[in-house]
Amino acid sequence: MATSKKILILTGDAGESFEILFAVHRMKEAGYTPVIAAPSVRRLNLVIHDFEPGWDTYVERKGYLVESEISFADVTIEDYEALLIPGGRAPEYLRNDSDVIKIVRAFSESNKYIFAICHGVQILLTAGLVNKKKIACYEHVKFEVESCGGIYITPDEAVMDGKIITGKTWQSHPEFYRIVFECLQGL
Repeated sequence: MATSKKILILTGDAGESFEILFAVHRMKEAGYTPVIAAPSVRRLNLVIHDFEPGWDTYVERKGYLVESEISFADVTIEDYEALLIPGGRAPEYLRNDSDVIKIVRAFSESNKYIFAICHGVQILLTAGLVNKKKIACYEHVKFEVESCGGIYITPDEAVMDGKIITGKTWQSHPEFYRIVFECLQGL
């Protein structure tokens, strides 16, 4: 079992509840210390995305609340073993935050693992990290992935390409976290 190595989780308001809370709980269960980073240290309003019969896209409901522990501006890359970017709508606006892009690029330049699921891939796109990479993500982000030179993967629920591991949605957790923990065990 791992010994208190820290994993940075980037999110903000409208982050996907299940993806964030599942990550926090799984990391703790495996002996890692998850640290939630957001634009500022405060309580975040998460959302729940679900799939309803008869809808062409997902529905969004108010989700749980979670406290961030550090602001993006105060993140020191060397303190963390890996980076996790959950989905929800948070990545849609976080990809415009220059501190977020600096953090993601610094993890990449430091050859550390970057895990992204669902819409979290939107941040990887903005950071310029998907060109010629196999990427799994929510199907409605496929156009963005391919427009940035990435290779959208189907039918696999999760994929690893170098130090970047991506998953389609929270429904992909079993496949995604199987790869995530294989990577973390090698640290």
